Amino acid sequence: MTDVYRQIHQGKPAVYEEKRGLIAVWGKESVQFLNGMVTNDVKKIQENEQISAAFANAQGRLQAIVRIKRVGEKLILETEKITHERIFQHLSRFTLAGDFFVEDLSAGYHFFRFLNFYPNTDKYNAIKFDSIFGIDLFVPTERVEEFRNVELKDCLKISDGVYEIIRIEAGEPRYGVDMDESTVVPELGFENLISYKKGCYIGQEIIARIHFRGHIAKQLMGLVFDEKEVSLQSREQLFASDNKSAGFVTSTVFSPFFDKTIGLGYVRYDYLSEGTRLSVGNYSVTVRKLPFLRYANRAEIKEAN
Repeated sequence: MTDVYRQIHQGKPAVYEEKRGLIAVWGKESVQFLNGMVTNDVKKIQENEQISAAFANAQGRLQAIVRIKRVGEKLILETEKITHERIFQHLSRFTLAGDFFVEDLSAGYHFFRFLNFYPNTDKYNAIKFDSIFGIDLFVPTERVEEFRNVELKDCLKISDGVYEIIRIEAGEPRYGVDMDESTVVPELGFENLISYKKGCYIGQEIIARIHFRGHIAKQLMGLVFDEKEVSLQSREQLFASDNKSAGFVTSTVFSPFFDKTIGLGYVRYDYLSEGTRLSVGNYSVTVRKLPFLRYANRAEIKEAN
């Protein structure tokens, strides 16, 4: 595992495969429809452009994070496997209420996430999304074998264990681990998820109120442990020096790059400043802004080394 991780940091091409959801929405009222569902402005997406957005409930709490891309007449949404079925069913409920259609494309495509490599996309009629790691591809199922034989022959295969290190270093939260239905969307700290200028959408009132009238109670941040080896229970509590509750930890992993355990967690507003010292269990941690590393920018990683 360490060898693959080291080679990735040296710039070797690598690929990670997982199951993700892919949904198409189209029709005369598709933009208007989606704009009333998600936190970002669907109207601004041009051909082959993408945005990130969130689905929220009426209380502004997170249902899913999606990327939305315009491909011809269709708006293509992609999301994690764990949130895919919920979002598809949620969208499908409204198809009789307007001139738009919803289709689940997931079974017809296979997902690949690439680091340090940009394969041929046009040749395979793949759907491409930019990611914080480089590019992601949804390759049609009937072309996957050919794609593997031609494009992946020189790629390292990233295991789940190595990917867990990389995704935490990149500050990418997982639904059900680092975010869930208890998470208010602004607590993620991803400003590119939300448009404060667009019209109404589900959860807008709460999200806008947080932005314009107050501040978040807590925010997803990076945590650097003093220790190399850490063992914690799920969502173990963070504490400040005066023993006040300061948040909780959601993910931890040993990072060979930093030679320390790092993690993700929610830190209360009063302790968000980078460099703030907190404790969890018997361990000491330092609060860090996310991401720890920008994998799409190899120069930054080399400079940090």
